[in-house]
Amino acid sequence: MAQITLIIGKEFPKKVIPLIEQAKSSIFIIVYDWRWYPDQIGSTIQKFNNAIIALSRKGRKIKVITDRPYINEILPKLNIQTKKIHSKRSIHTKLMIIDGKTAILGSHNYTMNAFTINHEVSVILQDKEIVKRLNLYFENLWQL
Repeated sequence: MAQITLIIGKEFPKKVIPLIEQAKSSIFIIVYDWRWYPDQIGSTIQKFNNAIIALSRKGRKIKVITDRPYINEILPKLNIQTKKIHSKRSIHTKLMIIDGKTAILGSHNYTMNAFTINHEVSVILQDKEIVKRLNLYFENLWQL
């Protein structure tokens, strides 16, 4: 039976950062927009970013698909694989898969506005078949 946890607005970092910190093997991400705020260390978005960095430093496999050149320049310097899909269609998905078992799917981009002021909603899904399909979706895009 699927376990679903709702994330509304500002709840995203509070609910997702602990999941990132507990990742044992991998995180796969597809995101439309992801911003970096190195001068705002205490902000929730930068705490999120730092959790991803810490995981990378622990040797966990992190793969990111995004159309944003800015983030595709930052992440490889942090030992995080990135890919820009060569397609006429936009990558508008917001998906994170943790250890192939947990998926976070919804409207949240990884930006200050999404984490603090926008009207956003996402869900944490823990369902073997759903996460398996989402992982296949990720892998198919990664191969493009």
